[in-house]
Amino acid sequence: MIEHTISLQPFHTFGIDVKAKAFARFTTIQEMQELLEDPAMLTSAQQLILGGGSNILLTQDFDGFVLKNELPGLQVVGETADHIFVKAGAGVNWHQFVLFCVDNGFAGTENLSLIPGNVGASPMQNIGAYGVEVKDIFHELEAYHIKDKSFEIFDHQACAFGYRESAFKRKWKGQFIITSVTFRLDKKPVYHISYGAIQEKLDEMKISALSIKAISDAVIAIRNSKLPDPKIIGNAGSFFKNPQVTLVKYEELVLSYPRIPAYPVDALHKKVPAGWLIEQCGWKGYRKGDAGCYDKQALVLVNYGKASGAEIYELSEAIIGSVKDTFGIELEREVNVF
Repeated sequence: MIEHTISLQPFHTFGIDVKAKAFARFTTIQEMQELLEDPAMLTSAQQLILGGGSNILLTQDFDGFVLKNELPGLQVVGETADHIFVKAGAGVNWHQFVLFCVDNGFAGTENLSLIPGNVGASPMQNIGAYGVEVKDIFHELEAYHIKDKSFEIFDHQACAFGYRESAFKRKWKGQFIITSVTFRLDKKPVYHISYGAIQEKLDEMKISALSIKAISDAVIAIRNSKLPDPKIIGNAGSFFKNPQVTLVKYEELVLSYPRIPAYPVDALHKKVPAGWLIEQCGWKGYRKGDAGCYDKQALVLVNYGKASGAEIYELSEAIIGSVKDTFGIELEREVNVF
């Protein structure tokens, strides 16, 4: 059913009250195809495919058609001596998919526990946390070409994964609807506990025997302690990407900021935590009206109630300018701005 002039506030995690000219959901491929052929869709000036709405900032009313992808499905579709292949519908909640894997002993997703959003956006954004990215467990995805009305399969190479991006954010932006994603999980877990505070949290929880369940529980505890629940305080998680700098630039920074944290990327680059840079510039806990920088994690911009998307965007602009003036590093937004 197509709805008109509907508020998108319940459908994205920032909870900003903007309206869509037309809105509809689909839970089957047939419904998706019928909606794409509807005159309201064909004559619409803009189209937006919405999943969990956890990585977008809406700064104004959307003068077009919003399609909400709610395609279900979760099943094991293959197995080898070392791997289990799990196929998930694009509309499946990401954390529910992670719990399915953890409960069944399929290793690889545990570090990605409690990330908001749906499965369909996970390869698009190449979501990641605590030293693991979706590209590490990705096998293939199926997507529908809106113009050609055909389905295509994309393997790892075709997706051209980068840091918090893929070909679906660049080359094929707006051309496809991802319908399902197949992941390659490990039968024998390889534990990633060196990144962030996972080991510290495991010690605090008095867990000595490693398991994927223990790591998932630790990650959930860490995220709950640092990040606001979108159901209570509007946010899109990490608002900015962690910038990569050259070793030369990093060595220059160390001279002025001896305690600056960094993680190796390759032989020539290091990754500097954006949250640390923002905090050093005094933004952590900042609030103007209902737009703010979260007091427990400076990487998260928040809507305390009635902030507009424009106000959140203006705050992000001020933070970007401040970090550039102070460190000579230009932050890049991780969220998609509309």
